[in-house]
Amino acid sequence: MAENEKKAKGFAAFFRKIAKFFRDCKGEVKKIVWPTPKAVFKNTGIVLVTILILGLFVFALDTGFMKLLSLVMNVAAA
Repeated sequence: MAENEKKAKGFAAFFRKIAKFFRDCKGEVKKIVWPTPKAVFKNTGIVLVTILILGLFVFALDTGFMKLLSLVMNVAAA
């Protein structure tokens, strides 16, 4: 019977730990400070503009390197 009692205490401790985990999670979620919709739209705009600028930069580099490679290949073929 001692073994069964140990298992029962182990299960009880396990479920107490699970309950404590969820209580702690609930407490942490209450501490979250959500941004205002205005801040979200502003930050979204900043991200989109940054992506656009970086995309144009990468496009320019790619085009420049392709032109340079084309020039080198034409010179090497002649």
